[in-house]
Amino acid sequence: MEFKYDVVVVGAGHAGCEAASAAAKLGAKTCLITMDMNKIAQMSCNPAIGGIAKGQIVREIDALGGHTGEVTDATAIQFRMLNRSKGPAMWSPRAQCDRAKFIWTWREILENTPNLSIWQDQVVELLTDKTQTSNVTMANVKRDDGKRHVSGLRTLQGVIFKAPCVIITAGTFLNGLMHIGRTKIPGGRCAELPSLHLSESIAAQGITVGRMKTGTPVRIDGRSVDFSLLQRQDGENDFHKFSYMGEPRQLPQLPCWITYTNEAVHERLRAALPDSPLYNGQIQSIGPRYCPSIETKLVTFSERTEHQLFLEPEGASTRELYLNGFSSSLPIDAQIEALKLIPAFRNLQIYRPGYAIEYDYFDPTQLRHSLESKIVDGLFMAGQVNGTTGYEEAAGQGLVAGINAARKIAGQEPFVMRRDESYIGVLIDDLVTKGVDEPYRMFTSRAEYRILLRQDDADARLTERSYEMGLATRERYNHWLRKKQTINEIEEFCNTFSVKAALINPGLKALGSEELQRGCKLIDLVMRPQLNLSNLATLIPTLSDKLNKIENRREEIIEAAEVRMKYSGYIRREKEIAEKIQRLENIRIKGRFNYEDIKSLSTEARQKLTKIDPETMAQASRIPGVSPSDINVLLVMMNR
Repeated sequence: MEFKYDVVVVGAGHAGCEAASAAAKLGAKTCLITMDMNKIAQMSCNPAIGGIAKGQIVREIDALGGHTGEVTDATAIQFRMLNRSKGPAMWSPRAQCDRAKFIWTWREILENTPNLSIWQDQVVELLTDKTQTSNVTMANVKRDDGKRHVSGLRTLQGVIFKAPCVIITAGTFLNGLMHIGRTKIPGGRCAELPSLHLSESIAAQGITVGRMKTGTPVRIDGRSVDFSLLQRQDGENDFHKFSYMGEPRQLPQLPCWITYTNEAVHERLRAALPDSPLYNGQIQSIGPRYCPSIETKLVTFSERTEHQLFLEPEGASTRELYLNGFSSSLPIDAQIEALKLIPAFRNLQIYRPGYAIEYDYFDPTQLRHSLESKIVDGLFMAGQVNGTTGYEEAAGQGLVAGINAARKIAGQEPFVMRRDESYIGVLIDDLVTKGVDEPYRMFTSRAEYRILLRQDDADARLTERSYEMGLATRERYNHWLRKKQTINEIEEFCNTFSVKAALINPGLKALGSEELQRGCKLIDLVMRPQLNLSNLATLIPTLSDKLNKIENRREEIIEAAEVRMKYSGYIRREKEIAEKIQRLENIRIKGRFNYEDIKSLSTEARQKLTKIDPETMAQASRIPGVSPSDINVLLVMMNR
């Protein structure tokens, strides 16, 4: 066995799985190193995929040819489309998954991917050497003159892996430290050892290291819960799912349950705050603002008399339940005693308590948009090591890192997505341009062009581009071409088909829509809020016949066509805005200026521009502290 590869991926979480799979499928000889092969793609916290903006990321991963979407569909035990009361730009799919089946489905994919090996071990050192002359190559990889570059890795078992490209996707394992009250336990997850020494090895290369914190709730034995005292929340069983390919959901669909804390619960928790590592000085790092612990909720929202909790199944054949909304690092007795004051939990039995975890991350402003380090050539980073939180954000970064590592091996230009092209593009641009001061979580509000970045059109945005670079399969590409053609045919039909007022008015009245004074094109009716293609098909036989001829994914195609027509004005306007901004994206400024010498720039702008070294004028304009007047200075200098 020869330990020599093109790409080595460190860590088999959601980022690592997508990274390894993408690199291997693009032809790079790849090895995925994990500390435990039985925990591949482990859902460390909630066994759920998707949610606000996160669901869009998963659909983008799927459109590009990644696997998170199809694994989610294969293991989903409840599916819901969130934000249905809002416009389609806000619709976000979310699925509760069977945790154990999710792991084994991913492992089956990885073990059957050509060019991909798996090695169980712990990486303890990043190996680099230094280029002495320009245009030095290693496995066809062009190196920057004089810069440190990756040469391989050393593991705890003493194995030396040789590779010109390494992707770090170690999640919360780098010097991980768990907190339960005043008890501190080294670990990357409950009952799992931390990864030691690797972080120090990376920091020794000049890469900035920081500390972050996250947490997870108590796990409950369902046999001790009185479900009659909980509010049942069922999922949806319509056509929606995550992958644009594959079969509908196969597993039995299970309910979730809703309950609330109360004043008695709060009183018991407050009494334990002196022992909370968040408030007694034990934890110094910053936690996720948008997923606060129950003790943080009590302090921040002290006026609230109750907080909503969701009790969610961990799998189709287990009694283990996840208590969403009760993340905590309080002592074990405080967690149990407080929960027993909720009527449904009066006989509570738990499998393990909630805990907080601190871990190392690396400053993402030291990365390029390809997720390659600016400091060490051939070193890529993805996931929580970049300061993000969430499986979906990690998987999206992992996919991009894997693609770019393989493209670097092949001597190709990096694959970079724009902000108007994907949520993944927004995520990465935010990381490398603005950096993080708390765990980053994606929201629809972070995207300027969210009408263009809907969950229904990820394949329209990304599949053709992925196919051109060799990741999306021919089957996936043909699937999209057929869908694209059918959507265009539906739009063309609606734009040209004439509707007579006398024939349609009785039906419009029955649907609560205003009657026509004269005939119109069908598109004019589709644009009305009360009407859609489905209810119009009951009034117009020709339309019904056309829709019934769609053989595959009929509902999905109809919805996509309808959204495009109803929101065509908004979509067109947002595209025009994006095209104007794109002019700044086309102005390349990397290496053009010595910012410290430009005294007409503000002091903060000089410092930030020097540190970030933006690729384009548009990226420079998004750096906090760089004002429009600073951009105008640079534009004037470009004209000179």
